[in-house]
Amino acid sequence: MTEPAEVETTGRFLVLLQEDAIEEGVAELGAIAGFDLNSGDLDPETVQVFPELGVAVVSADPNLLAELNGAAERPGPVQIVEPERVVHAFQDDAAPAEEAQAQAVDESVLTWGLQAVGADVSTATGKGVKIAVLDTGWEKNHPDFAGRAITTQSFIAGEDVQDGHGHGTHCIGTSAGPRKPATLPGYGVAYEAEIFAGKVLSNAGSGSDGGILAGIDWAITNGCAVISMSLGADVPAGTPYSQIYETVAQRALAKGTLIIAASGNASSRPGRIAPVGHPARCPSIIAVAAIDVNRAIASFSSGSADKIGQIDVCGPGVDVYSSFKLPEKYKRLRGTSMATPHAAGVAVLIAEKTGARGYELWARLVGAALRLPLPSTDIGAGLVQAP
Repeated sequence: MTEPAEVETTGRFLVLLQEDAIEEGVAELGAIAGFDLNSGDLDPETVQVFPELGVAVVSADPNLLAELNGAAERPGPVQIVEPERVVHAFQDDAAPAEEAQAQAVDESVLTWGLQAVGADVSTATGKGVKIAVLDTGWEKNHPDFAGRAITTQSFIAGEDVQDGHGHGTHCIGTSAGPRKPATLPGYGVAYEAEIFAGKVLSNAGSGSDGGILAGIDWAITNGCAVISMSLGADVPAGTPYSQIYETVAQRALAKGTLIIAASGNASSRPGRIAPVGHPARCPSIIAVAAIDVNRAIASFSSGSADKIGQIDVCGPGVDVYSSFKLPEKYKRLRGTSMATPHAAGVAVLIAEKTGARGYELWARLVGAALRLPLPSTDIGAGLVQAP
């Protein structure tokens, strides 16, 4: 796999506003972009504002960009301007022959992933804790979730939350699906958590920073303790992390919300280890690597290949069985996308058991990880473990 030439962008821009002057920042944006903040008629094609985060997304007008950059360079509520990136579901579609071999773990009752993270012996259920999964949406008619309270919202124009891709339904299943579905094995880590399904990727599996930030803003507003994001963009080594996402993640932690994201699937091991992708490469976002049933690093798993993006923990990410869109209903997938909801589900269990949120939840998740005989640059602190 070759190094990505550059990060794909939409042409729009992200604008970070000073946290204690968000209203003033929006007013300045309005003055620059020529809209009336109080009119209630903001054109989403021109500007979108996420008040919980203190971030706006603005159109690609070059004159507007020049004025925004000027505002960011002088003291005031407009702080940073960055290009908006295109993002994708982090799923590895390859199916090497070795994966067809018999599983080394009995999955007749629970998946190997649940066993690997110790969910099978934990008394925690996730009850009373809210988790947001920002992805391709949710299969609203999946029989395994009948009776579950699931809050949904689509941030993709022209598409409702119904999952036409399957990736989001798979990630929701791993993080918070059932332990005793009609057809075993059980596959959900935090099986009594309150699920918030945000559609930030289209049915084709792609989206943009604006949709993700809208989803994060929604999740924080709704009091979600954990946000799981199996998505991102691969980047060339040495690419700076997004200062806006880093600030958003810090603000989220301060509000009691932990963001957990997939590191990416751009490696081709052993020959090449790719750097952690966007946005997981931000220091204040938990970056998750993938291991297989033998607790070896997955060949595709991106790692700490530069000094910027660092792996924090790892989770089961190869041959992972979970829910899927109908009519398939279930599917086995591989990717750091599959490892991430394992880590997010474990974080929910820890949050339930300890009451920890934000920075404390981060410390407990990383501190409880099981050390494996693999480099920290590949797996961080180790394999996440249920309390």
